[in-house]
Amino acid sequence: MRSRIARLFLIPALAFAASILVSAQSAPTASPKASAASIKRGEYLVRIGGCGDCHTPLKLGPNGPEPDMARALTGHPSQMAMPPAPAGAGPWMWTGAATNTAFAGPWGVSFTANLTPDKETGLGEWTFDMFAATMRTGRHQGKGRPILPPMPYPNVAAMTESDMRDLFNYLQSLPPVHNKVPSPVDPPEETR
Repeated sequence: MRSRIARLFLIPALAFAASILVSAQSAPTASPKASAASIKRGEYLVRIGGCGDCHTPLKLGPNGPEPDMARALTGHPSQMAMPPAPAGAGPWMWTGAATNTAFAGPWGVSFTANLTPDKETGLGEWTFDMFAATMRTGRHQGKGRPILPPMPYPNVAAMTESDMRDLFNYLQSLPPVHNKVPSPVDPPEETR
């Protein structure tokens, strides 16, 4: 009798566990379906963290530069070719593009990333673990190239696990926008 009861519960339990394992391996992100509260909190964190200050291009508005909300969090505009960066002189250590999405300094030239969930050009293929590793280590996906200035990854690294997950969930909830940001440019050989 016990073995029959055990089989009645064990077989469905094993099938359920296997289905979870298979779906977890094929899921595009490590985050479960995000709650509305998590996404709302993530939006709040993006706002107070100033993510849009650099990841949303500026445009010229009636009162001067203003965020181009049609391109919110899409990073440096792909169609904007940048000339060589001016050489830093005197007390000026770095310079920034008028869009506030490209920066030059002793590290070379950095471009802000597309934070939308576009699968080709944004965070669409990223898992939460990749995102968290990037923010905690300052390296692309936790193991690649360094995240360059002015990205304040040490500030984001100080977030709680819950806040970082909310931030990621919000970014994953945005409409994907195809915008291929240029790769960073190394500094001239003589300044290395």
